[in-house]
Amino acid sequence: MSLPTDDAPVPEPTTAERVHSLLAATSSLTVRALGEHHDLDTPVSVHGSRLRLRAPLGSPLSTAAARETDGLAVVLDVTDVSPVAVRDRIRARLTLAGRLHLVHLADDGISVHLRVDVAHAVLSTPYGTGALTAADLAHAAPDPLARYEAALLTHLADDHADAVAVLTRLLDPALLAGRPDVRPLALDRHGLVLRLDHPHGHRDVRLVFPEPVADTEEFGQRVHELLNAAEQGLPVHRL
Repeated sequence: MSLPTDDAPVPEPTTAERVHSLLAATSSLTVRALGEHHDLDTPVSVHGSRLRLRAPLGSPLSTAAARETDGLAVVLDVTDVSPVAVRDRIRARLTLAGRLHLVHLADDGISVHLRVDVAHAVLSTPYGTGALTAADLAHAAPDPLARYEAALLTHLADDHADAVAVLTRLLDPALLAGRPDVRPLALDRHGLVLRLDHPHGHRDVRLVFPEPVADTEEFGQRVHELLNAAEQGLPVHRL
């Protein structure tokens, strides 16, 4: 098994890919328009730089969108919350600005399909902030594990705590001083992120897969490869 060297760049998703992944996995968002905040429980689909979502028929948001032939100016807020219980669970905040259009009545007869033409977006994480244009969004795609991340992480945390403990053998022992609580925080095709939670703070560490994964089956294989590396004492962590 080939492992990245210490001086190799850390492979991780781009900002645009993170935005796509967050939108692919979300089931709720807030729309700022008309001087108010409108909370929607809706899946989001992305087509180029356009988003599709739903709103209740007759709601102030859908009614206003129907009146505006050039679209209603809106700002969308999406929060990425870790599915695993850790301190500081917010992993990212996404803000998108654009124009909202009414598309058509949904099949259920009680909601409408809306389209947002995105002009620009900003993704803020504990590690920095990245700005995106509509073109950036149009040329990216979600991570192949985005829709399954929550289930995979909670399964790993709840049912395989022993495996997480083995994975810590891949870390520099200095990172484990004080016996931090270690929980899986995030994952993508490039690797798994562990949260090291100390009494007075935390640190996140990325374990890099030997090769990027294409689906959930390959994710399982890569985790087993990391476990094997841990048993052999091979360092693969990235900070």
